[in-house]
Order: sequence, then C-alpha cells, then structure tokens
Amino acid sequence: MKKTGLALICLLIGAALFAGPQNQGSSSGSGQVKIGIAKIVQHEALDACEQGVIDALKQRGIDASFDLQNANGDVNTAAQIAAKFKNDRVNVAVGIATPTAVALANAIKDIPIVFSAVTDPVEARLVSTLSRGEGNVTGLSDAIPTVDHIGLFKEIAGIKTLGYIYTSSEANSISALALVEEGCKKHGLNLVSQAINTSAELRQAAQAIVNRVDGVYLTTDNTVYSALPALIQVLEAAKKPIFSGDVTGVMTGGAVIASGFNYYKAGLATGNIVADILEGKKPADIPVKFLTDPSESDLLFDLDAARNCGITIPQRYLDQANMIFENGKLTQK
Repeated sequence: MKKTGLALICLLIGAALFAGPQNQGSSSGSGQVKIGIAKIVQHEALDACEQGVIDALKQRGIDASFDLQNANGDVNTAAQIAAKFKNDRVNVAVGIATPTAVALANAIKDIPIVFSAVTDPVEARLVSTLSRGEGNVTGLSDAIPTVDHIGLFKEIAGIKTLGYIYTSSEANSISALALVEEGCKKHGLNLVSQAINTSAELRQAAQAIVNRVDGVYLTTDNTVYSALPALIQVLEAAKKPIFSGDVTGVMTGGAVIASGFNYYKAGLATGNIVADILEGKKPADIPVKFLTDPSESDLLFDLDAARNCGITIPQRYLDQANMIFENGKLTQK
C-alpha cells in the first residue's frame, strides 16, 4: 500500500510539472473570459464607451478580464493590436471606432468581433447589410441626424456659411461629409470644408477656415475630438459658434450646441451585444444596433459660449435640454 501510494503521488507531481503554467490566452481564471477592447484614440467619448462595455458585462454577471488597448490614432498600431488579440485568443474582440474595428475584422476570422461607434459599418465593409452581422462581425453604429443638426444650427445661430473639418483617411468622416453636404443643400447654406490627416493639423485647419465661415459643425470624428481644445480656442477667439454632434467631448464647455447620443450608453449597448455572444448568440444573427430611444441621447447648450458669440438660445430649446453649461459649470437636469 505504501509503495502504491508513493507511486501515485509521484505520478501526480510529474503530471503537474509536465503541464506547466496554465494558458492565459482565453481566460485568466476558472470560468473567466478575456475581452480585448481596442479604441483608435483616447478622448472622453471613446473612454465612456469603453467603460460602458466593461460595466455592461459586470451587470450581466459575466466574469471577465479586459485587455484595454489604445492605437493613438495610428492605423498600423491598430493592426498590431488586432494581431495581439488574435494571438492571445481573446473570447471577444471589441473595436471602438472604424479604424480599430476594420483592423480587427481584417486580422481575425475565427473570434467574434463587436464594433462600436462606427458611423457607417456598410461603407467601412464591416457588414454588407444593417439587418444582420457579417460572419464573425456585428456591432453598434453611432450615426447621428446630421441634416437635422445643421437645420437647428442655422435656426439658432443664424449661420449662412458652415465650416466642416474632417479626417480624410477615416471612412466615417467621408460618409459624414456627404451628409453635411446634403444638410447644407437642404437648408440653403454654403459649405467650406477642410480635410486633415492627423490631430496635429487641427489648429491650422481651423485657422484656415475660421474667417470664411459663420460657424463650425463637428460630426463624430475621432481625430478631431482628440485635439478638440485647439479648435475651440480658435473659434472662441473669433467669436464663432460650434455645433458638436458629440456631447461627451464638450461637457467642459466650448460648443454653443451639442446634440448626440450618450457614449456611455452606447458602450452599455455594445457590452450587451458582447454578453449575448458569450451566452451563445452568433454575430451573424445579430443586426447592427442603433440608439433610437430619446433617453439614450443628450442635448447641451453652453450659455457661456453663446454669449461670447452674441447668440441667444430660445427658451423652448433650453427647456428641451438635459444639460446646460453656464459660468464654467455643467448642470444636468
């Protein structure tokens, strides 16, 4: 008996030594899943979206670890992050913004991919239709009502010539430019557009158009928002208004009007898609998600910026807003 017991113990020890350390690629603990999240740049909106994904999984009771990556606005870095997620065998890869989502979809074919904050996923070739996912890919679109925004900007600020700065290398921004052109045509405005390639070019681009426009409209362009203070400084000095299609990025002031969906809630919705996949749904069977509930959107007026530009916001619009920025302070209703 003693010899048999000793042999069994030696066998178990040998098996343990042979097995070595546990693979950390797909999980970091019993029952724990690993989620890779890549965003193209760091700014308030995308940070809020990232946090929403994390919180949604916690709310769904999913035990997950997170590999959080930032491409710092570089598509080559985005490709490297995609390769990392593939090699690490994450359970689900999340791409926040078009360049990171496209990098993931190009590199990974056998792991579920969920995109978020992608304005036109069809144009970006992430999916071929909005009614369902594509292979291992599905997600959430951050399309905003650009044409309606431009009409509101004209009504409140009295603009005649609209300025628009966009990133020429981003599919989102190219799609948005077409909508801006449509909005200007519908509302009888002239358009002055200026393309940039990197956030470092934003200040110069703003200076190039500020004296030729009555105000500047911003869509959900991540390169622009990553250097937004530079644009705000130029427009403030010229006493020209900004309309932001992203509320999160201007909650500390700078845009006379901001209207768009809540990026934290977008992250929650994205996280719920991830949870659905982890619980058995196939990405191809999940339609592209849009935030259409009014509670998922925000309307902000910056009264400090409005006074600087000589603009009075009609009371009926102030009554509709859920955020007011005045005297350097944000008040939420």
